[in-house]
Amino acid sequence: MKKAVITVLGQDRVGIIAKVCTFLYEANVNILDISQTIVGGYFSMTMVVDITDMKKSFDEAVDGLTAVGEELGLKIKMQHTEIFDAMHRI
Repeated sequence: MKKAVITVLGQDRVGIIAKVCTFLYEANVNILDISQTIVGGYFSMTMVVDITDMKKSFDEAVDGLTAVGEELGLKIKMQHTEIFDAMHRI
């Protein structure tokens, strides 16, 4: 199984989860785990997703999520789990 981590950060607003999940559905990406919170009006979400059967290339998915983020005024990043783990290793 190939996995990726998606992070979403920005001002809270209606439709964030719907837009991100719709993009993932259309790309055939399965959500394995999700955590989201709102603190002081700021939205934060982290997802672990299965990209094994993704219909897009990884770069196309990254660009597409970036575009969704720009549309919503958010920062959305997608990284392979190996890179995410290496960057956050203490």
